[in-house]
Amino acid sequence: MSEGKDLEKKINELDEEAAVYVISVAAELSGLHPQTLRQYDRLGLVSPGRTSGRNRRYSLRDIALLRNVTKLVDEGINHVGIKRIIELESAMANLSIEVAKLRIEVDELMKKENKVIIYKEEN
Repeated sequence: MSEGKDLEKKINELDEEAAVYVISVAAELSGLHPQTLRQYDRLGLVSPGRTSGRNRRYSLRDIALLRNVTKLVDEGINHVGIKRIIELESAMANLSIEVAKLRIEVDELMKKENKVIIYKEEN
């Protein structure tokens, strides 16, 4: 395989969790000043990965979170409120995953008993 194709494959394999962006790139992608990113890290709003030399490395998920924080700040929400919103959104996402896993487990148990359950979608 050529060197170009290897590089392209590596880029395509990067997922949104891969902490690869230095602070200057993350700042540019998020539209924020690097000092703002440092402040958000100190406040615990966005905690990027770290290299062995303790340099910050941001993932695509971190950059999306930075944009979300910017939107919430623009709406007039203070940093404490933003941190709480982020925590609650994370908890809700984790609970949604847990519910999906439990539904799969229940479905498997019901198949063994030849029963069908229809789940009502909640709003």
